[in-house]
Amino acid sequence: MSISDFDTPTTALDDIAGDYTLDVSHSRLGFTARHAMVTKVRGHFADWSGTAHVDTANPAASKVELTIKTASIETGSPDRNGHLVSADFFDAEANPEITFVSTDISRDGDDWTIAGDLTIKGVSKPVTIDFESTGSARDPFGNLRIGFEGSTTINRKDWGLTWNAALETGGVLVSDKIKLEFDISAIRNA
Repeated sequence: MSISDFDTPTTALDDIAGDYTLDVSHSRLGFTARHAMVTKVRGHFADWSGTAHVDTANPAASKVELTIKTASIETGSPDRNGHLVSADFFDAEANPEITFVSTDISRDGDDWTIAGDLTIKGVSKPVTIDFESTGSARDPFGNLRIGFEGSTTINRKDWGLTWNAALETGGVLVSDKIKLEFDISAIRNA
């Protein structure tokens, strides 16, 4: 068995249409930001939930909704996590949730494009995320699963996340552009 065997999508389902619950324990909602103009800081949200309705015959009838607990941000640094949930950034006490609700979904073969409203700190802005299917499988517990990977880049200032610090050498401490990364496993509802 080679590494490339793990990149080959499985196909337990010929038609993935149906209602799904996103499996948080086997998924990742992550992000990457440039720090001090020289390196990338990666993080994710640990507490979130989501659902999907997949309509393969009429993709526009599909729907995705996510609710993320803002304070669950994890970057590997307790100090940085604390700063991100403070009023300088997310103000998690006043804004306990980040939400995403799809507004339009389209499909091209196994690739899907999901457009929707991302709401952070009470500000809703449209985002579009391209997803690639990673396959479907029946797990050892009898669950039918589908998988998708996707990403998009946003400007955090569009949501009022404007805190920054100038560097002596020029540039800023935190990039405005943030890459959002999605590795999703969803379980078909019974």
